[in-house]
Amino acid sequence: MVTGLNFPTREFSDGTNKVVHGEALSYLKSIPDNSVDLIFADPPYNIGKDFDGLTENWDEEHFLNWCYQWIDECYRILAPNGTFYLMNSTENMPFLDIWCRKSFFVRSRIVWSYDSSGVQAKKYFGSMYEPILMLTKNEKNYTFNADDILVEAKTGSKRKLIDYRKNPPQPYNTKKVPGNVWDFARVRFKMDEYENHPTQKPESLLERIILASSNVGDTVLDPFSGSFTTGSVAIKNNRKFIGIEVNEEYLKIGLRRLNIPSDYTEEELAKNKKRKTKNLSKRVREVSEATIKQASLI
Repeated sequence: MVTGLNFPTREFSDGTNKVVHGEALSYLKSIPDNSVDLIFADPPYNIGKDFDGLTENWDEEHFLNWCYQWIDECYRILAPNGTFYLMNSTENMPFLDIWCRKSFFVRSRIVWSYDSSGVQAKKYFGSMYEPILMLTKNEKNYTFNADDILVEAKTGSKRKLIDYRKNPPQPYNTKKVPGNVWDFARVRFKMDEYENHPTQKPESLLERIILASSNVGDTVLDPFSGSFTTGSVAIKNNRKFIGIEVNEEYLKIGLRRLNIPSDYTEEELAKNKKRKTKNLSKRVREVSEATIKQASLI
């Protein structure tokens, strides 16, 4: 929740796609009604993360009230057959779910499940997933391209079982529409898609959402663009993109990833990967320990 910052909103465009340096709620109010086909929103979770100098640590009531305002704006600008995907923390999602049900139809409650090699909670069960709401304006009329997101059906493709309920009996399908538990690895430092952002979402997750709930030529909006994965995947799949970002460092990531013209220099936009953690990798630790041991023997 970053409001009231004293800088003018700036827009950068290549004629088709747009990157906006500004505050989400303020800019959303300028977007026409029913003009966006797909919205993916991954806002701050208000759990104390530091986004390069902007730390999320706000009063819960004010935070939720801010969320309710921009969610209502998303409803206004979403096309009648459009879809809105909303991510947030396990702590906040119950409040947001109840608010969204006042205007949207909840089509799915998705769990993005992932493993973690980091330190986990020792006095309770640590969180290993993030919830995603799939919301539509219309109960039945909305875009869903099932054939574009099929995954392997293990019963049919591996076990080769026969479905005797059919007449005549037939092998089970080898492909199926994914369920609502999605297993995508988090973005790691060695991945090509890695950017200097503390909560970067994987391209594979956004690709499923974009292919399922938009068509070629549709407009995709991300009000909290961050690492601009949404925009990168949208453009690769021939969608139009509007991305809003309040942090200038992340804005520059978007301008580079989306190849949007700007007044920044090539050096200012250059990719310089930094680890999200100060912990050393296992390989580096082993090399360091061996060096120290060797030095002690001299």
